[in-house]
Amino acid sequence: MSTPIYLDYNATTPLAPEVLEAMLPHLRGDFGNPSSIHQFGRRAKAALLEARETMASFLSASGRELVFTASGTEADNLAILGVVSAEEEEARPRRHLVTSTIEHHAVLNVMRHLEKQRYEVTYLPVDRSGRVLEGGLRGALRPDTLLVSIMSANNETGVIQPVKELARISHDAGALFHTDAVQACGKIAVSVEESCADLLSLSAHKLYGPKGVGALYVRKETPFKPVFRGGGQERARRPGTENVAGIVGLAEAVLRAGALLTEESARLLALREEIEVSVLREIPGSHLNGEGCERTPNTANFRFDDVDGEDLVKRLDREGFALSTGAACSAGAIAPSHVLIAMGLTPREVQGSIRVSLGRATRAEDMRAFAAALRKAVEIARANPRSEAASA
Repeated sequence: MSTPIYLDYNATTPLAPEVLEAMLPHLRGDFGNPSSIHQFGRRAKAALLEARETMASFLSASGRELVFTASGTEADNLAILGVVSAEEEEARPRRHLVTSTIEHHAVLNVMRHLEKQRYEVTYLPVDRSGRVLEGGLRGALRPDTLLVSIMSANNETGVIQPVKELARISHDAGALFHTDAVQACGKIAVSVEESCADLLSLSAHKLYGPKGVGALYVRKETPFKPVFRGGGQERARRPGTENVAGIVGLAEAVLRAGALLTEESARLLALREEIEVSVLREIPGSHLNGEGCERTPNTANFRFDDVDGEDLVKRLDREGFALSTGAACSAGAIAPSHVLIAMGLTPREVQGSIRVSLGRATRAEDMRAFAAALRKAVEIARANPRSEAASA
């Protein structure tokens, strides 16, 4: 195949041409520091303010409730640690936190760090489809629960969590609620009013924006204390000179994502459902992880009996198809998916799983070609389990 077909949009997305065009002036002539009072600084500050209002409109929030960060990971860290830091100033700080077993490591590793700092963390299980159950959260909440952090949509399976209900349950118990919406923004409608979240994280490069920029929503009057020390940028919540070009790119990305959301979601859902039907019907011993739950329209996680997923990904890469066995956030490390393990899959089932995530450049003919290549790759892999691909 002459032109590679990219099917790993959950790992990252290409920079949209409109986003690049919006960023270019701030990478060239408009290079001022937004904290400077001269004309160069004023132009940068004006661009920053406009981007903030665009972001606020996208999330149905106020611009004063937004904090720009360097990534979704930083936004997750800042959300949890900012709330914890504020609570430490209380006479009797609450030291119980709740999250789920399928969260991104940007949340899980913060929680593990806090466990070493005299915090107690409850990790909620999920059902076989990968959904956090409301009853599980109710049973976990305590009078000393400070914060609940549950993702909006999973990066590996695409399963959408009942965030609004989980937030309501948390609030009824007196706890704050944070959601990692990195994989939801741009794929499904995301609104802080609708989700009822007190804090919400997102990342630009998951929705056709630049790498190295993200944002955190902090609802007005939410107890929050900055983690970093420095200047007074971002209303003293995240010091450091703002990445104006990146923030402008993020704003342009969400503006375009909002405009395309309805049409593009319907298109991707149709393609996803077509490939799922094709794979499950035509490849014996194939299954869909997350089946039975509402999922983001672009994500399908398959597993195959008697096939090594890594072997399959390598074979398909040689045929011109780029996809993955799961998350791409561990610096290239190949490890069993903690998400699929939490869903109750056996190590063998986890090993036989792959993730296919579609995007704006994905076309029907691409998916037909992929389906044919996948069928062939599975057949060859089963016939040659100790192949060169498995040892590559």
